[in-house]
Amino acid sequence: MTTPALSVHGIEKSYKDLHVLRGVDFEVERGSIFALLGSNGAGKTTMVRILSTLLRADAGTATVQGIDVAANPVGVRERISLTGQFAAVDEILTGRENLVLVAKLRHLPDAGAVADRLLARFRLTDAGGRKVGTYSGGMRRRLDIAMSLVGDPEVIYLDEPTTGLDPESRIEVWDVVKDLAGSGTTVLLTTQYLDEAEQLADRIAILHEGRIIANDTLAGLKRLLPAAKVEYVEKQPTLEEIFLTLIGPSSGKEKAA
Repeated sequence: MTTPALSVHGIEKSYKDLHVLRGVDFEVERGSIFALLGSNGAGKTTMVRILSTLLRADAGTATVQGIDVAANPVGVRERISLTGQFAAVDEILTGRENLVLVAKLRHLPDAGAVADRLLARFRLTDAGGRKVGTYSGGMRRRLDIAMSLVGDPEVIYLDEPTTGLDPESRIEVWDVVKDLAGSGTTVLLTTQYLDEAEQLADRIAILHEGRIIANDTLAGLKRLLPAAKVEYVEKQPTLEEIFLTLIGPSSGKEKAA
């Protein structure tokens, strides 16, 4: 059988008397989108930090592509990338300069070509020569994810990637995440937005009070509750549908913040 991209067993983490993770278990298949869903303070970011080798667990084991995060952190870092809750971009530099900088830090040959490919992939070519300070929220987040993909990591962690974004920008990021999985990248997505997990994830785990209380596909989770019986229902448009209809289709041109 193929080794899971991520394998987590019995992970515990406490900060003095605060027990954040209380024995977390889950596995993530390669090339899939796995959503870790939970409210603020549930322990999602702590779990990501452990899997990123930025934090050491008190107990339990975790592997990335079969490599133990505690025993071989360097090997793990060579295979992952992390996008945090806030875009880690330099607003003084242009979009292209940000990408070139990361490519050089990773000692990649022809950093300019790497930057140009990622600008094209994330529909930022026209904005590549502009300072990032002029970018919209969605453009900054797309650039941030593009920077995370320099070096072609096998696994990417997206820690609440759409926090603070407007509805149109959120959908832009959703499209990026779907493209990542479509190209074979494994995505661990943490979010507190139920609709985000519903739209993106192949599998959803609910983290509550430091424990995984459910872990299944969306269809499997829906079977946990009985379906409501109705004879007639008139579907009302969602606020998101109304918003996108009113603003009309995107012109295809990048907009400044």
